[in-house]
Amino acid sequence: MIKSMTGFGKREAAVQGMTISVEIRSVNHRFREIVMRLPKGKNELEEDLKNVVAKQCTRGRIEVSVVTGGGNESPKILKLDGKMARQYHQVLKDMQRDLKLGGSIDVSFLGSFREIFTVGEQKVDSQAFNRTVKRLLSGAVEDLDRMRRREGKALQTDMVKRVQVIKQAQGHIRRRLPLVTKGYYDRMKARVKDVLSVGTLDDQRLRQELAMFADRCDITEELIRLDSHCQQFDGLVKSKDPVGRQIDFLLQEMGREVNTIGSKANDAEISKFVVQLKGELEKIREQVQNVE
Repeated sequence: MIKSMTGFGKREAAVQGMTISVEIRSVNHRFREIVMRLPKGKNELEEDLKNVVAKQCTRGRIEVSVVTGGGNESPKILKLDGKMARQYHQVLKDMQRDLKLGGSIDVSFLGSFREIFTVGEQKVDSQAFNRTVKRLLSGAVEDLDRMRRREGKALQTDMVKRVQVIKQAQGHIRRRLPLVTKGYYDRMKARVKDVLSVGTLDDQRLRQELAMFADRCDITEELIRLDSHCQQFDGLVKSKDPVGRQIDFLLQEMGREVNTIGSKANDAEISKFVVQLKGELEKIREQVQNVE
């Protein structure tokens, strides 16, 4: 089945109060390139995550982004220094007693002392984090693959229609070919007779020469090869394996045959179909650039 190289997938989950988000997106690329963006200190995950992606994606530039707590840094946690808070409270009570001060020492008052609070990084179990990231990536890859298959189906439908147009144009050229060959013969015979209007004309020799000329202008072999390429295309689009490169190469071969047909068949009617063939091949070539 044809798959596009363009797609997107995303999964999220919470682990021990931390939100983990995994995104994967892919675009066209001649080969496979996997780029990882991981939180600080989690580079040991890179190889395992690349293996997860590689099982589903054979071509394209694939970017994987793992984000925790809304950013690439570990989520922050506010901690109370209980020992210092008790010291503050005791000092304030002593000061209140010694100076005979009124009022109350409550939470809002103690909370105004920033020294009793510290901001640190939330600690998350490393194994739990790694397992969650791998699970989320597997799900995101499934979403990506689903999107790539959906777009690939649209690409396949379009390319198959264009190959059908190519086959129809081939049929017109094939039906036109006998008329073209006879036309070559008749025109050349008339021209030779005009040139040799004085004297005798060896009709047998003329037939041989014209037959050789007509044979050089014959495009039957090119049409047969082009038809074979179209059959190969039909088989490739039904394959379960990645076929983007194979189709790209096949289109090059089809282009060579069409060019040869255009150069050998010196006929205005066939030239119209050659232009149509080139146009359809170019449109397919543009589409196949996005096929895995």
